[in-house]
Amino acid sequence: MATAAARRRLREQPVGITIGLTIVGYTLVLGTFLLDVPIYPDLTLAQIDLLTHVIAVINAAATVCLVAGWYWIRTDQVDKHRAAMLGAFALIVLFLVVYLIRVGGGGEKVFVGPDLVRTAYLIMLAIHILLSIVAVPVVLYALILGLSHTPAELRQTAHARVGRIAAGTWILSLVLGVVTYAMLNHIYSYEFGMIVPVL
Repeated sequence: MATAAARRRLREQPVGITIGLTIVGYTLVLGTFLLDVPIYPDLTLAQIDLLTHVIAVINAAATVCLVAGWYWIRTDQVDKHRAAMLGAFALIVLFLVVYLIRVGGGGEKVFVGPDLVRTAYLIMLAIHILLSIVAVPVVLYALILGLSHTPAELRQTAHARVGRIAAGTWILSLVLGVVTYAMLNHIYSYEFGMIVPVL
């Protein structure tokens, strides 16, 4: 019964629920960066390094799920599309948990390399971050529509249009994230930097 009630709420208020979940997500990330919230463990440099690699694996797996989901919806394999997109979303929630632990645990890696390459790295990183910020509400909205409507009903919603925007921004953000990870960790070098809370 609770599932039916939750589905009805999703159907009736997709925009409001999207806004609420987006605010929660942004608050978690901004709170971790700006405040000294004592809920995260203090991490060693080796642990920060390990979590960086874990995040890259999660992002690469999410990218594979998204590309597969995109392919499957274009070939009208709706069940496979749904499974792939739910898998990608689950991976991104896992990413968020690991990312917040890494950042909240006290460290970030700072790119070390030639100035021109560093500029290219920072531009790609900025685009990656901007796209990830933009992707949150459109991904959540597409997900909420997908979870609350049957495939036949979805044809009468904005799911396909919003889903294309969500998948496109999400895939590009993830790809840039993996590229910047490779540049930082395998092609060039880095130094550890501490995140200093604002308050």
